[in-house]
Amino acid sequence: MKETLVALLLAQAVIKSTNYEIQMPNFNSGAGIPTSTNYKLDSTIGQTAAGPFSSTGYRVLSGFQYIHSIIPFSFTISSIAIPFGTLQPDTPQTIAQTLTVSAGGAGGYQVTAKENNPLKILGSSPTIDDTLCNTTCSEITAGVWNQTNKYGFGFNMAGDDIPADFTDSTYFRQFADVSSAETAKVVMSSSRVYRSRTATVTYKVNISSLQEAGRYQNIIYYTAIPSY
Repeated sequence: MKETLVALLLAQAVIKSTNYEIQMPNFNSGAGIPTSTNYKLDSTIGQTAAGPFSSTGYRVLSGFQYIHSIIPFSFTISSIAIPFGTLQPDTPQTIAQTLTVSAGGAGGYQVTAKENNPLKILGSSPTIDDTLCNTTCSEITAGVWNQTNKYGFGFNMAGDDIPADFTDSTYFRQFADVSSAETAKVVMSSSRVYRSRTATVTYKVNISSLQEAGRYQNIIYYTAIPSY
């Protein structure tokens, strides 16, 4: 009696060479991008256990279609310079800037912000300290700042997906200060897919009559991170 041995081959691993890498390869019974005058369909068929799965404490989005998104991730800032011009004591100055995010990943996105240091004169010690608002605020908690005899530099957020402590236009925070070993803090975030989300950052600075004259500046870093 002759026996026949059948070997089961599974093509489900990372395939690499010098010039390419294929993650999660699979043999599909149908795949491609069929089109006509009125539609375009990106499809793949034949995957094992494709689809969303969830339970308490976890969520799994299984399949190639969760990797590919028809909404490319993008992040734009309306301007790259915030010129306050000449400041007058006890006269707060504000300038607004718009952040726009498009996020098609299944896990949404987040945007973080930080400053390299408080506003200061380059090569010199005088600074415009980060605001403490009317009474108190920090890089993680906003506070009301509407008194003209309270000084410093801070920001307000309004619009989509902003932290809840920005109750209205009078609430401000400090930026996380890298020079004081503070880490970047989230200023926009969502776990949903969006084509476009916008938020307005309003920068505010106020000085006293004792502030030393000079050209003060710093750098604000925004980092947009998609989640898949």
